Amino acid sequence: MRNIKVKKVETKREMRDFVKFASQLYAGCQYYVPDLDMDIINTFNPGKNVGLEYSDIQPFIAYDAEGKPVGRIAGIINHRANAKWKTKNVRFGFIEFIDDPEVSEALLKAVEQWGKEQGMDCIQGPMGIFDFDKEGMLIEDFDKLGSMITIYNPPYYPKHMETLGYEKEVDWIQVAIDIPQEIPPKYVRVSKLAKEMFGLHVRKLTNADISKRGYGKKVFELLNMAYAPLFGYTELSDKHIDLYIKRYLPLVDKQLLPIVENEDGEVIGVAVTMGSLSHALQKTKGKLFPFGWFHLLRSLTWKREDTAELLLIAVRPDHQGLGVNALFFEDLIPIYNKYHYKRAETGPQLEDNIKELSQWKPLNPTFTKRRRCYKKKI
Repeated sequence: MRNIKVKKVETKREMRDFVKFASQLYAGCQYYVPDLDMDIINTFNPGKNVGLEYSDIQPFIAYDAEGKPVGRIAGIINHRANAKWKTKNVRFGFIEFIDDPEVSEALLKAVEQWGKEQGMDCIQGPMGIFDFDKEGMLIEDFDKLGSMITIYNPPYYPKHMETLGYEKEVDWIQVAIDIPQEIPPKYVRVSKLAKEMFGLHVRKLTNADISKRGYGKKVFELLNMAYAPLFGYTELSDKHIDLYIKRYLPLVDKQLLPIVENEDGEVIGVAVTMGSLSHALQKTKGKLFPFGWFHLLRSLTWKREDTAELLLIAVRPDHQGLGVNALFFEDLIPIYNKYHYKRAETGPQLEDNIKELSQWKPLNPTFTKRRRCYKKKI
């Protein structure tokens, strides 16, 4: 017995241990991509995280008998998601632990008990507050580089979950492609038909379009509409949309953010992509200052990595199947070649989202990095 003690994070020291634990656990791991320390801290700050207006969150830290951190976890209750999906779920996220069953059991039991005290009857995760937070425990391909939007974890994590009686709720998979030098003929044909028959066209946004002409809000309203039926999705509020518009969209290279409009000028599709920051984030070691910002800026501008991140693609439901995705690929492939990207990788996609997964077929995709959301009655 290691005499593990799990504490609610209440002091600055405990929060520091919570934030730093992952970097200690993954020291020397070439596949792990760290979060920025400030992003983790801001997650628990109501003044920085709009989602805490309708969610409760409680971080926990595990110590051994000598007072050394050996694991961490956060309990999350998204009241809007529970109301939408008619559930009483407590989520767990930020889970990290050494390879000791006593530690993983103590951490998960802490969230289970916290959830019970709030009236919950089921635990699920790893998940965040929003669908755009990191979610899904890696269960395959542990020898591949992670990314800024995905969870990386060691192979022993899923073994612990199964031993503790957790079961699969859903799986996500990622799609990896080699960037072709030429646009596949199928995309050329379908794109031509979409333009001629439905009046669809690609538009590149400017910062003025986003901030002054309402296109930022249109993009996120489209995301809410397209993703509404997907597992666990909670629609972003107007306040949250405004925050995303101000904080993130100005940073994205607009050449890598095509939207598709119909003949009435309505936004019916958006693809959010960017260059990978995986190696740059590894160099920051979780710190933006004093020099972390330089590695990120360098990777975003003059010394790009060789991989593009296909963060998300959304198409308005009434335009799905009308060639919108072909328009995206026809637009992006030449730009990827211009930027010298050799490959591209999507974010996690639900394994049963056949429409989404089938669009990649002309690009000879590889399906990789399976992730799992676990669940258990409490």
